[in-house]
Amino acid sequence: MNQERLMKVLLGPVISEKSTMAADANRQFVFRVVPDATKREIGKAVELLFDVQVEGVQVMNVKGKSKRFGARMGQRSGWRKAYVRLKPGQDIDFGGGA
Repeated sequence: MNQERLMKVLLGPVISEKSTMAADANRQFVFRVVPDATKREIGKAVELLFDVQVEGVQVMNVKGKSKRFGARMGQRSGWRKAYVRLKPGQDIDFGGGA
């Protein structure tokens, strides 16, 4: 796989209460990814960027919500997220602090 492509696959982590609980309980981390990313690309990108070993990847498409913008109805964009499970003993620290 092209290393330049792998650097662009992950758009950022999803930090929420649900993703924090998944990280604590199952060693799963949630990332926002590009819409055309495959499971294999996502796993390789996490291994490359965070220097960890990936056990499995689950991917889902999140539909955009219908929202009202003043008097008009609109639609937010849909996006894709990936749940990445790490092998035992591996961890990712997004805090970066001491």
